[in-house]
Amino acid sequence: MSMRCLLVDDSIRFLEAARALLERDGVAVVGVARSGPEALARAAELTPDIVLVDIDLDGESGFDLAVTLTSRVTSVIILISTHALDDFEELVAASPARGFLHKSALSARAIRAVLDNDGSGAPT
Repeated sequence: MSMRCLLVDDSIRFLEAARALLERDGVAVVGVARSGPEALARAAELTPDIVLVDIDLDGESGFDLAVTLTSRVTSVIILISTHALDDFEELVAASPARGFLHKSALSARAIRAVLDNDGSGAPT
């Protein structure tokens, strides 16, 4: 299955590293965004299959962005963070996101595991 992905994070370094890693894994990174408004515009323009959204976007809430994205695009939302899932488990479960990935575990395989998940939990 080919995946078209939009990365949303306020760190340019992370965006560059994640893009390189995912593209090596065969994921088509169709775009990046560094803020909520930019993510909404890019998601509408690019119609990615998956949007990886950082939970903390330099003062913006990735949880709020996930809600807005879900109301505007059909992409699957996966939340990402350097924080452990335990820190946000209830918020992740209450969000419209399909799941959560720790940034250090990011890979095409990890994304597929979240996509195969029925939403009752999230791999870490």
